[in-house]
Amino acid sequence: MELIQNTPDISAYLAACAVIDHGHPLVRSTAATLAADAPDAYAYAKAAFIFVRDAIPHSADADDPRVTWRASDVLALRTGICYAKAHALAALLRAGGIPAALCYQKLDTVHGLVALRLPDTHRWVRQDPRGNKPGVDAQFRLDREQLAYPVRTECNELDYPVLFAEPHPVVLQCLREAVDRSHLWQTLPIDL
Repeated sequence: MELIQNTPDISAYLAACAVIDHGHPLVRSTAATLAADAPDAYAYAKAAFIFVRDAIPHSADADDPRVTWRASDVLALRTGICYAKAHALAALLRAGGIPAALCYQKLDTVHGLVALRLPDTHRWVRQDPRGNKPGVDAQFRLDREQLAYPVRTECNELDYPVLFAEPHPVVLQCLREAVDRSHLWQTLPIDL
């Protein structure tokens, strides 16, 4: 699948916004900690991915009722669903100077993940920081995708090819309006 930037300017995928707030002190300090042991962009990207995937539980897996949407809040509260964890990873990547995009899959609901573009690859590669559990084994790979949920076309699932510099408005709206995770589950988008 060819991934398509929704804006041609690569600097949009390095920019901060209200959601991907990589100028926030907590995002900056987390990025600095991860960068301390990373000799290059690849090692940093992998460390950021593993940190978000493993150190921040998916709120459904942890039965955490809190809803987060801003990257700094995900890092502070250590919880989030796929979208929120993608926002946190995008912020950490951008803080490290690595272009990061938000992208989505249509499963039973819309699932959020990240695409990154390392300097030496000159191509976008999707990564899924959702968090592993039995039956889910997402890994950081550049040679091929190993996402949490491979798309099953026979079930009308699909990969959206568009790479967004900011969260899709439908996704952001459901996160911001959710009172708690139970409410969020009732309002998750089923399509973009």
